[in-house]
Amino acid sequence: MRSLKGQLTLRGILIGCVGCIIITTSSMYIALKMGALPWPIIFAAIISLFFLKALGRTNLHEVNVTHTIMSSGAMVAGGVAFTIPGIWILGFTDAVSWWQMLIVALSGVVLGLICTIYLRRHFIESSGLEYPIGEATSQTLLAGDAGGKVGGKLFGSMGFAGIYTLLRDQLGAIPALLLQGIQIPGIAFGIYNSPMLLAIGFIVGTASIVAWFIGALVGNFGIVWGGFTLGLWGLDAGREIASSLGMGLMMGCGFAVVVKVLLPAGRNLLSKKAAPSAAKPTTATPSDEKTSVDSPVARLTKRMTAGIAACLVAAVALVLCFALGLGPIPSIIVVLFVWVTTAMSAQSVGQTGIDPMEIFALIVLLIVAAFSSVSQVQLFFVAGVIAVACGLTGDLMNDFKAGHNLGTDPRAQSVAQAIGGALGAVIAVAVISILVQAYGHDAFGLDGTFIATQASIVATMISGIPSIPSFIIGLILGFALYLFKVPSMMIGLGIYLPFYLSFAAFFGLVAKLIYEFFCKRRRSKLAESEVAERRRAQDETGLVVSSGLLGGESIIGVILALVSITLFLSA
Repeated sequence: MRSLKGQLTLRGILIGCVGCIIITTSSMYIALKMGALPWPIIFAAIISLFFLKALGRTNLHEVNVTHTIMSSGAMVAGGVAFTIPGIWILGFTDAVSWWQMLIVALSGVVLGLICTIYLRRHFIESSGLEYPIGEATSQTLLAGDAGGKVGGKLFGSMGFAGIYTLLRDQLGAIPALLLQGIQIPGIAFGIYNSPMLLAIGFIVGTASIVAWFIGALVGNFGIVWGGFTLGLWGLDAGREIASSLGMGLMMGCGFAVVVKVLLPAGRNLLSKKAAPSAAKPTTATPSDEKTSVDSPVARLTKRMTAGIAACLVAAVALVLCFALGLGPIPSIIVVLFVWVTTAMSAQSVGQTGIDPMEIFALIVLLIVAAFSSVSQVQLFFVAGVIAVACGLTGDLMNDFKAGHNLGTDPRAQSVAQAIGGALGAVIAVAVISILVQAYGHDAFGLDGTFIATQASIVATMISGIPSIPSFIIGLILGFALYLFKVPSMMIGLGIYLPFYLSFAAFFGLVAKLIYEFFCKRRRSKLAESEVAERRRAQDETGLVVSSGLLGGESIIGVILALVSITLFLSA
């Protein structure tokens, strides 16, 4: 049996849990504030490597397992943030309690973990998918293990962003919106003065940010302002058309992923070529003959594991049925279709690095709505469970890819994901409950403090789409553009979001291009043998500083919310 010694360690669990609390808190704030959630895996890997190296006598397997714990809660937070706030956006202010949100989050964690463990061999070992985030994580760990100091850059940028946020949000010494004096009918023009959004624009790929900004120009200057100026429709009608079109584009992209990518993958899953027994371990870690895939011990272990998994799935179905009041048919639909949606998530992340978890959640939500008569609030519960499960799947598949490249035992990573996922569920619910108490239920939505873009989309789908023709056009366009490898998801996001947020992210891309230009000029003066190493160091610096800016603002934002609650309760 492959030994877990030196991989899943007590100090790694402790460091991972502390990091999980911080990253989950940060991710919840980012997801609600910015309507997007960059993968925190590389950030978590760098932090894990830094602290474990400081403690001494570590290895890349321990680092890999530790960062698996650390990053797990981020996508759980995303699953909650992308769905549950829609309840408040629709005006159901007292319709959901913290314990219901916790049930949703933990149910998603359990289902996502079980599905991912059973899907791992196909998607990681047999399918040959790239998993670009997981690949980048393993390369970052290999490079970091060879040397390089990241702590000062990381915490320096994190401190700067934290102070900047404090000056902006608490002391009012820095304006929150730049260029707000420019008035354009129907457009929330300006630049959101946010280190976090600049970091997102820096980290996310160039093509994605360009598509995002093109969508913003089309939605705001083309549809809203342009249509109003030409007398085609009023400003309110223009906003409805733009928001419906943006939603349709994002939904169309999600359906295209299902048709083009995931249905063929599902057929392969059922074929003999994709049978688990055909996959062979590719890691350098030796296996004991007594636990080979054909041994009686291994077969008994598989049966016991399958039995435990079946019991857990049944338990989740019962909890959904009775604790959340969904009833038997919706609960069965959720636990059946979670296998489909997590496979969709695994395939999407493996090919594109994108996990449109809220789109997959909407698919199941619509199926439940078609076959049952549950309330609108309960439909959000359905969406929340599926979104959390899909988010966790995307995170763990990236972790598995990094582990596969490094030879880390997947059992250690599975245990780590269970620890981080459960802790992340608790922290995510605690953070969103704190934000609700601090800012009120009406703080969520496109006109509120927290735009909660994806939750707004879910809420719109449940309550009724403003412009059905625009949504259908967007659905068709999103589907077609994806087939032609155009990032329709990001175009739809740009059309849907307020312009000042998209403009700020675009400036993050501008900063990245300027940084890369000067880095390239410096490398041109080096010997050819030094270029690759200098490029790696420069890329690492950009990533680390951006991650620090992103983390600093989000953490201070949550701290300010905690302070606001304390002052409110003591008044």
